[in-house]
Amino acid sequence: MKVGEKLAEETASEVSASKSASEKRRQSSKKSGKKPKKLGTRPSAVQRLFETCKEVFANGGPGIVPSPEDVDRLRSILDNVDASDVGLTPKMPYFRHGASKGTPPITYLHIYKCDKFTICIFCLPPSGVIPLHNHPGMTVFSKLLFGSLHVKSYDWVNMPQDSSEIVDPLHFQPPGLRLAKVKTDGTFTAPCRTSVLFPQDGGNLHCFTAITSCAVLDVLGPPYSNPEEGRDCTYYNDSPYASFCGDAELQTDDGEYAWLEERKKPDEFIVVGANYSGPKIMDQ
Repeated sequence: MKVGEKLAEETASEVSASKSASEKRRQSSKKSGKKPKKLGTRPSAVQRLFETCKEVFANGGPGIVPSPEDVDRLRSILDNVDASDVGLTPKMPYFRHGASKGTPPITYLHIYKCDKFTICIFCLPPSGVIPLHNHPGMTVFSKLLFGSLHVKSYDWVNMPQDSSEIVDPLHFQPPGLRLAKVKTDGTFTAPCRTSVLFPQDGGNLHCFTAITSCAVLDVLGPPYSNPEEGRDCTYYNDSPYASFCGDAELQTDDGEYAWLEERKKPDEFIVVGANYSGPKIMDQ
């Protein structure tokens, strides 16, 4: 017998044996009533984000900041989320400026909310603005999914404790105004790292201006609450430090500081809700 014929016979014998063993396993499975196991599917990026948020904010509350390890962990999850993971593309109608003059409306996509945290997306057309506002007692993660966005943020200067280091001690804070220090004033373009702000620092008060159409995925812990609980969203006007400084001398560059004054929600700031069409969250 030729070598080739012998190998063919051996191969055929092995295939037959394999089929027989496979048939026996199927018959055994039928008798036992068990279904063949399926390989598990990997959770979606949004589901992984949700599960991480549940762990990070499990013991959270107003003014409670997650541990540095948890901040890094959640930030890492967000760093790896992109627009396709949440079902967005720049061609969607949310990102068109439209023909009307003035500031275009912002679209809000709700993904998840509980008493510990909120996951949502803000969709900004070109020139869209989210005016200067605060995040009382909150830790907020913001991931720019696509586009270019100008961010200006501030942190409060705690006077009078810090005043001797910043302004002439004889200078008093103007009525109705509060001193804040600039944290960020620049343009970010995706892909870029997730930004994080905290109750007392990191740029807790910020303003967004869309340079191009863009989308921002936000995680807020805890969420805003109603005014009775003292953690409603407050809006501000900002003015250069020199506008109200009088004869006070600033001990550093006055461009680093500004006076903030509370205001009502701007009439031109319009937010329109829309249905989130990305992968759903399974809350078990």
